Amino acid sequence: MNLIDNYPTSRVPTNIRLSFLSVTLVHAGMLTALDQFMLGAVLGNSMALTDAFLAIFISSIIFGVITFALGFAGMKEGLSSSLLARWCGFGRIGSVLVSLTIAISLVGWFGVQNAVFAKGLNYALGNKLGFEWSATLSGLFLTILVAFGFKALRFTAWIAVPFFVIVILFISAGILEHHNTIDLIQSVPNGETITLSSAITLIMGGCIVATLITPDMSRYSKNSRQVFWMVMVSIILGEFVINGLAILLARALNTSDVVTIMTQTAGGIGLLVVIFSTLRVNDINLYSSSLSIANSISVLTGKKVNYTIITLSIGIIGTTFSVLGILDKFVGFLTILGVVFPPIVGVMLTDYFIIKTHRNILKETQQGEKIPANKDTPLIGWNAVFACVIASILGITVETGIPTVNSLLAASIIYGLLSIIKR
Repeated sequence: MNLIDNYPTSRVPTNIRLSFLSVTLVHAGMLTALDQFMLGAVLGNSMALTDAFLAIFISSIIFGVITFALGFAGMKEGLSSSLLARWCGFGRIGSVLVSLTIAISLVGWFGVQNAVFAKGLNYALGNKLGFEWSATLSGLFLTILVAFGFKALRFTAWIAVPFFVIVILFISAGILEHHNTIDLIQSVPNGETITLSSAITLIMGGCIVATLITPDMSRYSKNSRQVFWMVMVSIILGEFVINGLAILLARALNTSDVVTIMTQTAGGIGLLVVIFSTLRVNDINLYSSSLSIANSISVLTGKKVNYTIITLSIGIIGTTFSVLGILDKFVGFLTILGVVFPPIVGVMLTDYFIIKTHRNILKETQQGEKIPANKDTPLIGWNAVFACVIASILGITVETGIPTVNSLLAASIIYGLLSIIKR
């Protein structure tokens, strides 16, 4: 099976779909990561424990529903997120906009997290290489690894995901055994207070990108049952285990800076956690951004570019930015994308499951495992683009409610109404 090509502009054939565990480990890797651990620490240091876990519970329900729905569409059609967007309201040019949004954010995170990886690598080598050389080596290593496609991601996930979870459990057990659970529950947080609404916004902002790129992984799943349990495992491990332990540790240590303390208390093992976490997340960042760029090139030029060439090119660009430190200023923009991504998800779900604009043509081309021809695909879905722009503005400006949910629902309603009127 040709996983080097990785099907960036075509359906994944049903005869090469992968096992439940292979796909789930890659997907779970997005949520069993250091950024989730850091988020849990912030919640634990700024909220009552009951409120913190309530925020996780509510966020998990929202994340679970929309992620399963989009993952199901990816599995059913065998299409990546960027390709799926073509026939879920956005059209060919609209899917390019979606692709570029995904690619910019993920390449940005690649550069930022590669810097974290490089600092850990440089520290492990006794500061002999220096940050610039460490960033160059770590970035190129990740790029070459991901250039081998989903097969490489599976190999990394088989090692990194269990290792990360086991070490986090080990570190947490060592710290929490010296504290009384009842006292932790009753203790008062000393950080700046975070409301329940703000907490849900933070959690959703951290995982909404994972929702949008879920089809990149679920297209390798064999059935809806696998997709459902893939999402459930990711939620249980990422939100409840990783976030939950971080909340307890933050309360036990009376600080939100759990990562630094973790590396200090666990020594080399804690350092490996940092390295493996950034390694695994950046694998997925580079993988999905490469699929997005492949879709853009296909739409704009009509040509199919080799997945490996795209990956190497993007990886080199991201590594260069990381070395130059340019992407350290990119975080603020990436935070805004936490409000820009939900409308895209809302439009795609509304179109695929309710409006069903192109469900017939997708069904007709499923048997031959082809994608619909350009003549059967609109150039641009203005309704989808308009809905996303207005919903993003509402998500940023409206202060009541949960910004992520506000923008997602607004996009779904606006797109649905415009589609009905147009008919």
